[in-house]
Amino acid sequence: MRQAVLGVLAGLALAGVGVFWWQGRAEIERGAPPPAVTPAKPDPMQLPTADPGSQKGPAPPELSELGKEEQRFFRYDRNRDRVITRDEMLSTRTDGFRTLDKDGNNLLTFEEWAVTTVDRFAGADRDGDGRLTPREFAATAPRPAPKKKPACKC
Repeated sequence: MRQAVLGVLAGLALAGVGVFWWQGRAEIERGAPPPAVTPAKPDPMQLPTADPGSQKGPAPPELSELGKEEQRFFRYDRNRDRVITRDEMLSTRTDGFRTLDKDGNNLLTFEEWAVTTVDRFAGADRDGDGRLTPREFAATAPRPAPKKKPACKC
């Protein structure tokens, strides 16, 4: 019983201290200076001005003229070492789904995809070193479709 009474008295004492502390904080805040006035927001339609002085930015990059075959080559040559590895060639061959689906079940297994791509890579790799040079890669270019004459719409 003694412990219960002491517990209640200790709780009341802590509550009283808390109330006095809370009142003291309120008194301090009442005497605090007013908040600083923030400047008005700038007009979003007005452009900022700055004086760069004699500073100059970096020169813009130069446009290099790449031929059609070089552009196609660099789409495959991801690390720009002018050699296409087997992995680089395989990484971009996902767009020919319908031609790769040999059994026509609209499910492309890895085997169906890899066999066609590996065969194409092996056919282009004339020297058999596992790498395509720009000349070897040029042999893999798709053949242009023959141009059809428009039908007469009379």
